[in-house]
Amino acid sequence: MNPQTKLNLLDLELEPLFSMKQTFVVILLFLISFNYDHTKADVVYIDINYILNKSEIGKSLNNYIKGINDKNTQKYKKIESDLINKEKSILAKQNIIEKVEFEKIVSQLSKEVQKYRFDQKSSNEELNKIKIDYTKNILEYLNPIITNYVEKNSISLVIPKKNIIIGKKKLDITEEIIEILNKQVKTFDFK
Repeated sequence: MNPQTKLNLLDLELEPLFSMKQTFVVILLFLISFNYDHTKADVVYIDINYILNKSEIGKSLNNYIKGINDKNTQKYKKIESDLINKEKSILAKQNIIEKVEFEKIVSQLSKEVQKYRFDQKSSNEELNKIKIDYTKNILEYLNPIITNYVEKNSISLVIPKKNIIIGKKKLDITEEIIEILNKQVKTFDFK
């Protein structure tokens, strides 16, 4: 899977947590046109993906996921290399051994290749599941922070940045939320 597909799978999994109707975009554009000041704004926007990538807890999750991915990559590269060497060895013996014996060995190698592919696919799916689960945990920490921020600053509506076409930078509360998140959540146990 390419990184874009992984992002889309993550977006699809997390969409119910942050889905907003497209009509909010129209409302936001209408309200932004009234030259709101961020501190007095009824409507602001936030970039959740940026928070998940740039906050301390998000960076630690990304490092944890990268560590697992690196281990899996090394493991499967070694297995793949072994399978390629077996294939070369079998092909070298093709004219030496009997046809029945050769077909038996090729069949066994084919089963090993299928197992390798299945295991690799399972590992990737498990890694995606881990990332989604831990991302949900981070979002559980994030939700009360955003709620408190909204209440303290009398904000009526927070819209995800991915649903915004154009918006004033002063309406973006992402950096402020990252600061609060970093102060409140120092560590997270990824186990």
